[in-house]
Amino acid sequence: MALEVDVLLAAAAAKARSDDFGDDWFLEPLGVLVAALNTEAQLSELGAQLTERRLTALLVDRLRLRALQHANPEILDVEVSVAAEICGLPRTGSTLLHRLLAASPQLTSTLSWECSYPIPFPGEGPDAAERKGRAKKMMEMFLELSPDFGDIHTVVWDGPEEDVLLLDRSFTAMSWDSLYWVPSYGIWLRAYDQSKAYHELRQWLQVLQWQDKTRDGQRWVLKSPHHLTAADTVLDEFPDCKIVMTHRSPTSAIPSYASMVQAMSSQYSDHTDPRQIGPYWNDRFRECLSGFAEVRARRPDRFVDVPFKATVTSPLDTAVLVLAELGLPAGPADTRAFEAYLEVNRQERHGSHSYTATDFGLSSEQLEHDFAAYTEAYL
Repeated sequence: MALEVDVLLAAAAAKARSDDFGDDWFLEPLGVLVAALNTEAQLSELGAQLTERRLTALLVDRLRLRALQHANPEILDVEVSVAAEICGLPRTGSTLLHRLLAASPQLTSTLSWECSYPIPFPGEGPDAAERKGRAKKMMEMFLELSPDFGDIHTVVWDGPEEDVLLLDRSFTAMSWDSLYWVPSYGIWLRAYDQSKAYHELRQWLQVLQWQDKTRDGQRWVLKSPHHLTAADTVLDEFPDCKIVMTHRSPTSAIPSYASMVQAMSSQYSDHTDPRQIGPYWNDRFRECLSGFAEVRARRPDRFVDVPFKATVTSPLDTAVLVLAELGLPAGPADTRAFEAYLEVNRQERHGSHSYTATDFGLSSEQLEHDFAAYTEAYL
């Protein structure tokens, strides 16, 4: 079954009962993605069905966003203040740091269920019960299709989650080449100007903040390795934001992420090749870090560095130090919140997952060579 952009747009318009997509800039990234899915992803029958359903749902959300903004124009006046975007190579302690900082009463974050269902359903109450219920069921289905994923990454339907899931609706996100084998899309995205996508990310944050008045006075702490691909754009769109970069040896981080990609992409294709996945992400992140270093050299005051070891061995102290770097000194309430989250974190499932670099067509020697400049600068 081949995906067709026009068919997806028509299906979304029928579901949303609107065809007002606003600025159609997103059609270019959507077209590139659909072409790659058709020619490279080798989708299974179930994978094709799930993908068509997801693309349609994301287009419906675009239509519902425009309708919500038209009906409530005050949303566009909501002031969004992003304190930090946490990024770095995947598997570098960023999830723990993100969830820990998000516990601070001074900060807020995108929640998993909100990223899945950011717009209220008609007639839904302020408790968002329907959206939360759907998000919980969707996560259960995801883990059923990919049972190894929970051993690699702790998932919670109601906790802090990566804001890149909101960017999925712009079809310009690392999510897509993580979920599918679509190398042509990933190569295209590396050179694409993502400024309109990040402007839309601000609009999604406005919608979430408008719905939840308890966020008034709080600043956002966001997280995703995707932001490595657009550091300048992040800093331009959110002028008060600092990029908090987590650091870990690429010899550990790259194979670990490849194992995660293998677990996710096998939901959609029966032909995933781990020895393709490893070299692809090795090159992807090597190129990302090269461009990232250039941005850091021009804007050094906008970055905070956090070693993986510090996050793992001294998480509370690390969170306090990062808060200070963000201009938000920790008080007793922050410390209590951090301690409470760390207790929850200890109780969450942490499974074991075994793999080697060679499983993914990589070697420690190659990784050390390819990331030598990064390692010398930060490790």
